[in-house]
Amino acid sequence: MVIVGAGVSGLACASTLHGSGTRVAVLERARGVGGRCATRRVEGQPVDFGVAFLHGRDREFLAALEAVPSAVLPGWPADIHGTGRPCQPEAFAPGERRLALAEGATAFPKNLARGLEIRLLTRVVGLEPGEGVVALRLEDGSAVEAPTAVLALAAEETLALLGAMAARPLALESARALLDMSQSQACLSLIAAYPAGTPAPTWQVSYPEDSRVLQLAIHDSSKRARPGFLAVVYQAHPHWSREHLEDPAWPQTLLAEAARLYGAWAAGPRLTQTHRWRHARNDLAAELAGPMLLDLPGGARLGLTGDRFAPGGGIEAAWSSGRRLAGRILAEKER
Repeated sequence: MVIVGAGVSGLACASTLHGSGTRVAVLERARGVGGRCATRRVEGQPVDFGVAFLHGRDREFLAALEAVPSAVLPGWPADIHGTGRPCQPEAFAPGERRLALAEGATAFPKNLARGLEIRLLTRVVGLEPGEGVVALRLEDGSAVEAPTAVLALAAEETLALLGAMAARPLALESARALLDMSQSQACLSLIAAYPAGTPAPTWQVSYPEDSRVLQLAIHDSSKRARPGFLAVVYQAHPHWSREHLEDPAWPQTLLAEAARLYGAWAAGPRLTQTHRWRHARNDLAAELAGPMLLDLPGGARLGLTGDRFAPGGGIEAAWSSGRRLAGRILAEKER
């Protein structure tokens, strides 16, 4: 079994299969696991530059979060500024539990990855069905074969792999048609470390009402037990992010907007780091009912999973989708 993508969905699928005795390898193009559960060490301090916090209501998902070997900050964020639209409004709905991890959001996928065979910096550039196997072609010219392959990728990345196939059976054409109606939202994210003495914001997360540029600001250092500096993460609106992905001046524009909203201090960080999320969030208008497991010519199978294959989107949906696909794979093995 081979899974392409070491985000939460791919890792949830892999860990479920591994726990049932199935040998599984995970191929990931990046240097680390987790996808949008992304944390950088900035001068030794963890800073989340993808998802700001985790939330859900599924008991098993919440139990998986609480199993992470990190201090949990229940109810974070509690101090919220502004009434702008959050990335996922359901995070603040009644019955939804929110939390942050003191070691950073990446602690969750790293815990899911324990014991798994993961090949980092491994980019899949093509796939073809064969006799009883799916052949995955890698960027270095080598190939990996497995009777079942799972693509746990953004819709655009999955479409690119399926579109490069020499011949596509009807089942794959139907899957492509569904995915083609979907689009990931972009997000430009900026980490700002401020000089000593800069007054800390009174809020943990801010959702500005009147900005066409900035969707949210996160007082990230408020999640850390003994922060060495004030860290704020700014994330742009999806539409603005898409329009400015290749604009080299976008960090300066984001800081200028932060200064307009929060005061002159916001424009003067002593250090910044940036990240372009081309496929940051799922467009909930194109949400699909569940993961797909497709039969290919020659007897192999191809699974498709990710946050768009479960209700609500986000990390809980990614986790749920991966687990559901693993359950289907295991159920078919028992027939």
